[in-house]
This record gives sequence, structure tokens and C-alpha cells, in this order.
Amino acid sequence: MKQEELKAIASQLKHPTGEKGIEMGNMMNETNINMTHHSIQNLHIQSGDKILELGHGNAGHVEFLFEQAQNIKYYGLEMSELMFQEARQINRNFVSQKQAFFSLYDGNKIPFEDALFSKVFTVNTIYFWENPEQLLLEIYRVLQSKGILCITFAEESFMKQLPFTQFEFDLYSTEKAEKLIEKTPFKIIGKETLTEKVKSKTGELVDRDFTTLVLEK
Repeated sequence: MKQEELKAIASQLKHPTGEKGIEMGNMMNETNINMTHHSIQNLHIQSGDKILELGHGNAGHVEFLFEQAQNIKYYGLEMSELMFQEARQINRNFVSQKQAFFSLYDGNKIPFEDALFSKVFTVNTIYFWENPEQLLLEIYRVLQSKGILCITFAEESFMKQLPFTQFEFDLYSTEKAEKLIEKTPFKIIGKETLTEKVKSKTGELVDRDFTTLVLEK
């Protein structure tokens, strides 16, 4: 693949737009579903939880989240206007019942009041954070005391094999992510690395290592 094509893939992964963006949103939902479920399961969702997700893509996984407990509310933040619209459409029933709420944001400032959420999670977005420490402090601000944050990401050792990650991506190993978190008031209360089989862009099955870090306010 030419450099321009690789750059275009990286850009779409960061911020899906246009027709290609819809395809990318569907593909991301499919290839990341195990990681997303793992992140959600590590939240240990209970009745009454208010849950925030950063970078939800097309949010095809929200139905799974609502299966975890009764009487919960989900709030999704997205930088991509296209994914915001797609997520609202896919989850229109939850939106109309005022169980799911979607908003756009700039990737830095979280447009919610202090201590609003009991749980926050994000999957495969850490590579794109412009100011990671600042964003973690924003998440800390909107979390309730003893609230939980799950960050799930594919390990650097896997990601650096993908040719497009040389553009737009800041890759993380578990160690690098832990060092980042040490700069914030969060406590790491759990971490787990799993290996799964995923289809590569050329169609063969490859092993992907991914990690979920569980943090507490």
C-alpha cells in the first residue's frame, strides 16, 4: 500500500467520515467487539449506574451494555459527526426511551458536570488522545468517588505490526499506560491482558494481545 492510502486508513480510524467512514465504523465494531465486551464486563455494572463511553464508534455494542443491569443510563461521546449520527440511528430505541444519550466533543474537554458518572470506559481510543494526562484528569472530574474507569487497548507489540499505525497513532504497552496513570490521582485496581484471534486486513487469522486496565477514583 502507498503512504497516502495508509495515512487515509489511519485518519479514518481516528475520525471516520463519508461513505468509507460508515464501512470503517462497521468494521471497527466487528473487530473490536471482544475488547468492548471485556471492557464492559470489567465495569461490573449495577442497577442505577450512569455510564460514560469515550469514542463509541457506531455503538453497535450498546445493547450488550443494557443487558448487564436494569435501570442504567448510557452516555456516549464521539469526535466524529458521522459516528455520532450512526450511533443515534442504531440505538434509536434506547435514545427515544431516554436510556442512551449521544453527544459530540473535541476529544479534550468532557462536557458534563463533576461526579456525574459511576462508570466510564473507552476502547481503542488511547492512541489518539492529544493530551492524555489532561483527558484522564477530565475523566477523574466527572467520575463519582469510588467510580471505575476501564481503558482497553491493543498492545503496542501487536499494533506496531500494522503499517498504518505509523501515522496518527501513539502506541501503548501496559507499562507505558501504567506510567501515564501514575501521573494522575487514579488507582489501578485491576489489569488483564488477553490474546484473541482476529482477521488481518489480508484475511488471515493473527493473534492480538489486548489489555484492560481497571482504575478507581
